[in-house]
Amino acid sequence: MTKLIRKLGTPGDLGWVVQSHAEIYAAEYGWGLPYEVLITQIVSAYGAEHDDEREAAWIAEVDGERAGSIFCVRGPDEATAQLRLLLVTPAARGLGLGAELVDTCLAFARGAGYKRMVLWTNEPLVAARHVYLSRGFRLTGSEPHELWGQSLVGQTYEIDL
Repeated sequence: MTKLIRKLGTPGDLGWVVQSHAEIYAAEYGWGLPYEVLITQIVSAYGAEHDDEREAAWIAEVDGERAGSIFCVRGPDEATAQLRLLLVTPAARGLGLGAELVDTCLAFARGAGYKRMVLWTNEPLVAARHVYLSRGFRLTGSEPHELWGQSLVGQTYEIDL
């Protein structure tokens, strides 16, 4: 088995990120079209406007097939990066790709001069939360919401870089 983390940029990568998030989160959590719209907006904004020096995205591959993603984008201020769209496909879980993607994202953010990183996730995403906490992220806020037709608790995590 060959694992690879590469920069996003191969034709089809952006569409794969949207489709994979939409299909996996629908199957696992019942999140429907409103969630897919959010992912589409995030991916579209990145594709149209990202700054190569301060923002990047990566695709994880296993044996040449896409198996995960993560994005590092500018946060609410110049000192803050935002981690977005961490995903590992069900078939690739347990291979350490989530941790490798987060480590890649953190290293890029440090190299780009950010002082902290934030992320927003939802309570049911236990495996991702485990990766975040093991890397030093701390929970800084939580708030109930019903953005995708379900009662959820959104969570904000931060780490100083």
